[in-house]
Formats: sequence, structure tokens, C-alpha cells
Amino acid sequence: MHTTAGDRPSTALLTDHYELTMLQAALADGTAERDCVFEIFTRRLPNGRRYGVVAGTGRLLDAIADFRFGPAELDRLRGVLDDRTLAWLADYQFSGDIEGYPEGELYFPGSPVLTVRAPFGVGVILETLALSIYNHDCAIASAAARMVSAAGDRRLIEMGSRRTHEESAVASARAAYLAGFGSTSNLEAGRRFGIPTGGTAAHAFTLLHDSEADAFAAQIASLGVGTTLLVDTYDITQGIATAIEVAGPELGAVRIDSGDLGVLTIAARRQLDDLGATKTRIVLSGDLDEYAIAALAAAPVDVYGVGTSLVTGSGAPTASMVYKLVEVDGRPVEKRSSNKQSHGGHKSALRRHKTTGTATEEVIFRVAGDQPDPEPGDRVLPVPLMRAGERVPTVATLPESREHLRSAMVSLPWEGLKLSAGEPALTVTVLR
Repeated sequence: MHTTAGDRPSTALLTDHYELTMLQAALADGTAERDCVFEIFTRRLPNGRRYGVVAGTGRLLDAIADFRFGPAELDRLRGVLDDRTLAWLADYQFSGDIEGYPEGELYFPGSPVLTVRAPFGVGVILETLALSIYNHDCAIASAAARMVSAAGDRRLIEMGSRRTHEESAVASARAAYLAGFGSTSNLEAGRRFGIPTGGTAAHAFTLLHDSEADAFAAQIASLGVGTTLLVDTYDITQGIATAIEVAGPELGAVRIDSGDLGVLTIAARRQLDDLGATKTRIVLSGDLDEYAIAALAAAPVDVYGVGTSLVTGSGAPTASMVYKLVEVDGRPVEKRSSNKQSHGGHKSALRRHKTTGTATEEVIFRVAGDQPDPEPGDRVLPVPLMRAGERVPTVATLPESREHLRSAMVSLPWEGLKLSAGEPALTVTVLR
């Protein structure tokens, strides 16, 4: 396998076969060099969603830097592509411009979240790579943002690694942290992205020992009294009693992973307080999603651990992003198929706000067309990400993107934060 700078594997074959057959045909008829603009957007939000969250930008820029065809990749393509195309790919390095919504920005149907300007051959072969990253990460971040909103001031831990592909787990942890989760259980995500990690023990550790008390004692001896003890392996009431008996009232936390979480949390808080463990926190996990978290708003929960519903399709349906050609040699082009229309032309967008800071509307307009009349509170959304194939130094870091989303969520009208089905939080106006 070809490796790139930093000994990272090439991303060039993380693509669909037809991207390269289109390239071959375009090289043959001379259209591969035509100046083109491609755009990523979604036509609709998933059912029940009122906004989406842009995520994956940093991962995509890294992947584009590694989108190179070395000997191993070219050998794999011999017999698939002709010699002319293989020679062209051997010299390939993305050389175009990319702009887009900052990572952590909110998006709505039609929002031009990413725009690629490059010769057709250079830009078209990025389609599958770009969509696979954006569709996954935007879906995870959008679901995570709803959970963060439902949790209020309570902390969230991402713990979905065992419910998805090993690489998806790392990307999911990043997207969840972007959306406001406090930490992840995934150590590789911690290494790659600097996300805080945490974890203590599973039921297997309790079952390993001759008694629950022995298991708790061993964990405390290793990790200290501030650890979190899993108390529902056998009987929760007895588990809490044993935990405080072994650790004392300064125990950091207990975790409950099953049962009627609302009822159990109230009973656990009462029992802990009666035992003098008033500062011992309660961590809940076990098939939580934004609706379950919202239902627990009145319960004495301190921390939520979320896994399955965040990293699987049930909680994070696809963002339905598409990558479409919208301009050729300065001429707008657009798809007109029923239910799959696109708006032609290289576009930008701005978001309008009240004087209070609440967002009111998103306006999408052609860069070369009539500009919307400026109003107080307007904020242009796309920012430069790559110029002439080089990453722009001002691209936001993950912590900066996390803060960007926090501010964007504050700007949403209150209706946009509802978990019930409804219209998108903002009206999107497309100027033609």
C-alpha cells in the first residue's frame, strides 16, 4: 500500500469505480480540463430533525492530502484503466480550491456546505471520499448535538466503539466531541484528536471475582476511591450498599446500565444520600438517546453514557449529502430530475439574525449573480479551506469548531431545539 507524508496510507482507493471511468472518458475527449464547480448539500433533513451539524471537515482535508496514487494503487487499477489515465493518476495531487461552512456550523436543506473548484478530472474523483466522510460525520454530530441539548448541563460520554466499525468508532468519537460530548471511551480517538478519554470496568470484571465486594475492592485499589463502580451486575440496591461499604462515602460515582433508569436513579440517589455519599455521582448508560435523555431531565442524573443510538442508523440517520456538478466554465448547470433537483452555479450563503443574535433566515446566492442587500447581523457562512491544493492555515481546530457549534446552537430560535418533528429551524431562501 502506498503511504503519504507521515506514513499514512493512501486514501485514493476509498472511492467508487465509476469516478475513475468518468475520468478516463473525460481525458479521452478533452473535457477533463474544463473548469468546474462541485457542491455538497442535502435536499432534506432526516425525519424529525430541524437542523444539521457540519462535521468531518478536518478529516476530509487530511484525506485529500493523502489522496495520491502510488505503485500499489496503480497496480490495482491496471486492466481497469488505460495507460494514459494511469499516467495521469500517477501525478495526481489535488490542485483546486475548496471553501465551505466551518466545521461546527449548522446547515439546512440546500446549504452549500462544501464547494470544490477544480478541473473536472481533479474534482470529480473526490466525490465518494468527500461524501463518505460528510455523510457519516454530519449524521453523528447532528444526533450528538440533539443529545447535548437534551442533557443541558449534564455531562455526556461517548461509548459506542463496540457497536460500529473500528474506524467509524474513531470518527464517531470525534464528531460527538465536536457536538459537545465531554469525553470518549475510545483510546484511538484520544490519540488522534486529543479528546479526553475515560472508562473503568464492565460486568465481566465483577463476574471474574468471587464476590461483588472483592471486585469493587480490587478496582478501588487500582484506580482510587474516585473511580466509578458498576452496581447493577446482580442487585442494584445491594450493589450500591456494597460499593459504599467498600469505598466509603467519598466514592466518585456509581454506574447503572440497565432497568427502568428513571425509577432506579431516584432510588439510587436516595440510598446514596442516606448512606452519607451525597457527593457520589450517578452515571447512566444503556440504550440512551435524546428522547430518553430528555425524559430523564427531572431525575438526579449526573452523567450520561451514550453508545448504540449515537453510532448506528437508529440514532444518526444518514445526512443524505450529495456531491453535484453545478458550474462548467462559468456556466451554471443543474440536475432537473423529479425530487432530485439541484440549483446551478457557484453559490455562497449568509445567515441573518435579529439584533438579539437569534438567527432568522439563510440566504443562498450565486457568487457571480446579484448579491443580497446587506442587513445588520448578516454573517457570510463559507470560509476558505484549501487554495491551489494547499490547506488554508486558518482552518479551525477541533476545539475551535466545538466552540463554534456551541455559539451556533445558542443562535437557533427555540422552536429549532424541539425534539418533536417539524419544519427546519430556519427558512432557506435561494436567490436565482
